[in-house]
Amino acid sequence: MPVQQQAREVLRARWQVVVRLGLWSVQEAGQTFLIGYALARALDAGFLAGNTRAGLLWLGAAGLAVVAGAYGTGRVYGVVAALVEPVRDRLVEAVVGRGVREADARALSGLTQQVEIARDTLAGLVLVSRSFLFTAAGALIGLFSLAPLLLAVVVPPLLAGMCLFAATLRPLARRQEAFLVADEALAEDLGAVCPGLRDVTAAGAEAQVAARTSELIDAERRAARALARWSLARVAALAVGGELPVVLLLATAPWLLGHDVTPGALVGALAYVTQSLLPALQNLVHGLGTSGSRLMVVLRRLTPPAGTGATRPDARPAPPRPTTPTPRHARPERDDSPGPCEQSVPHDAPALALVSVTFAYGSAGEPVLHGLDLTVPAGAHLAVVGPSGIGKSTLTGLVAGLLKPREGAVRVYGHTVPGPEAGASRVLIPQEAYVHGGTLAENLGLFRRDPVPEAELLAAAEAVGLTPLLRALGGPAGTVDPAALSAGERQLIALTRAYLSPAPLALLDEATCHLDPEAEDRAERAFAARPGGTLVVVAHRISSARRAGRVLVLDGPRTVCGTHDELLRTSALYRDLVGGWTVRPAAPVR
Repeated sequence: MPVQQQAREVLRARWQVVVRLGLWSVQEAGQTFLIGYALARALDAGFLAGNTRAGLLWLGAAGLAVVAGAYGTGRVYGVVAALVEPVRDRLVEAVVGRGVREADARALSGLTQQVEIARDTLAGLVLVSRSFLFTAAGALIGLFSLAPLLLAVVVPPLLAGMCLFAATLRPLARRQEAFLVADEALAEDLGAVCPGLRDVTAAGAEAQVAARTSELIDAERRAARALARWSLARVAALAVGGELPVVLLLATAPWLLGHDVTPGALVGALAYVTQSLLPALQNLVHGLGTSGSRLMVVLRRLTPPAGTGATRPDARPAPPRPTTPTPRHARPERDDSPGPCEQSVPHDAPALALVSVTFAYGSAGEPVLHGLDLTVPAGAHLAVVGPSGIGKSTLTGLVAGLLKPREGAVRVYGHTVPGPEAGASRVLIPQEAYVHGGTLAENLGLFRRDPVPEAELLAAAEAVGLTPLLRALGGPAGTVDPAALSAGERQLIALTRAYLSPAPLALLDEATCHLDPEAEDRAERAFAARPGGTLVVVAHRISSARRAGRVLVLDGPRTVCGTHDELLRTSALYRDLVGGWTVRPAAPVR
């Protein structure tokens, strides 16, 4: 049901409340009337006429009117609550009904913040609109009572200002909605990116994340500027409708005094404009201009047209459980195959092939990799070594499809990277492991379409070395609190999750750096022995290079690949790395 129709039904059903609101508002309008009228009479019939007693009596009447008006205003708040609360109840019923009927999780989330925003804003708008209506009525009646000629000076600019303001309401509402949508999109993006900044850095996806976030920031800046430009029209409307009458009254004062307008009437008119009309118009312009636009946006989201099932114009489907997402720029693509290493891949294709790959960060940057050729057969175990900044994580980013080469091609089991087939055939474990809330089984089965059978899960945990932590958490059904886990424990969970992945190619980008050497050895040997699996490890210890069948030494134009013994003879850099690598004791995994 449209919002306007619902509002009319509520008003018809609550007509007694509307009458009470009008009666208390009339009392407030009486205060407005007496403020200007009593001041004029106090001057004309009192002080200027030499009758001080009459002047004081009229001022006293104005004071009593202020007290009575304050009492009426206090009663108005209670009546407004009785009028607005049924609207809130209607909104709750509509939101709950749609959320249950359409299984719309985002609709149900509107029960708290958005419904309360709608109720509070509606109450404010009722107060502001009612106050302007009755204040303007009291002031205009007072001006007519003092001297009808005063209306000719005050009413035209007042009407012009109100018409100008009314013309801006619809465009302002559209700009307000565009700004809110842009702000929410940026907040959603930052909420996904910020918790995974280390993963983004480990995967070498900083440029992609920065480009996406910059686009959202630019969109919000454009929306904010458009909103600010239309907000200037509100200032103009206020100046014309509320401040121009003061200028006109002062400019035409000699003419008015020459046409039977008394000095007291002129002072009373100034009091009506400055003390009543201008404040009421300010409240109306700021209330309807800002809160009114926001209310229309919220109501459209809470009560969309029937059948749309949307809570907002840019609504997106609710994410699957678990509700804490992996940062989308850093996580490996999820695959729906039934079990580990069961991807359908060409039997004659190597697990990984890089053909004349050149990559640089930025169009003018020096290439990090230049003309790199590499072939990794299926079932092989390759370690990647090199000094810091040489391009090891860049290589894994290229294989994972997070980066695109400037020249050359990357293929995973014959499938071009990036692409869905290549993404489904590899799993990337970055240095900073991602673990979400929920059960341990949910964490470990993140890359599987169906729940992992418990026997398979326990076997994977035993192979990788997760069993002690699994028991400490209470088994597969135990609850995981990411903040309570050490960095090494999070890495073990991520490694076991990757071990259970259907993807045959595992990319370990320093994914064991927080494990002690024994735990690292066990995890890497498990991946190397995974049936049908291929392993590429970015090594940070000499032991990782020794375990690998072949080692890729990234050294710019002197990049070489061979066995550990071969490289000791042929690569000076590798000999230096081996000499500099010492087994440093790491904190054991708790």
